[in-house]
Amino acid sequence: MENTLPHFDYRQFQRVRGLMHQCCNNVDGNCLLLDDGWEPCVCVQSISRSLICKYFRAAVLPLDRELETALLYKKKSKRCCQCGTLFRPGSNRGKYCPDCAAAVHRQQKAESERRRRAKRGQLGA
Repeated sequence: MENTLPHFDYRQFQRVRGLMHQCCNNVDGNCLLLDDGWEPCVCVQSISRSLICKYFRAAVLPLDRELETALLYKKKSKRCCQCGTLFRPGSNRGKYCPDCAAAVHRQQKAESERRRRAKRGQLGA
């Protein structure tokens, strides 16, 4: 993770605000974690275009994996060759996001088996 606070563009800001409104610690735009009992405190993520709230970063942002990757892991991310979403690969050979990897692997294995059977003459022509 980078040491600087990630800043986001308008489209990412809209997605962050959508996640913020789904957050269980947000009531009428006020943050329950920052509430001291005297007066309501406005949620920091609703007025800032940088990722400041540690609770939001740790608990809410992982709900949207693509947004989390775009904000926190810019240099370590890749685009999926199948669907085009941003993901963080487990190794330098990773080409597919976790959602597409299983389906692509299944297709590659089926094609490999077809070629192997055709080579050995096991398929009826």
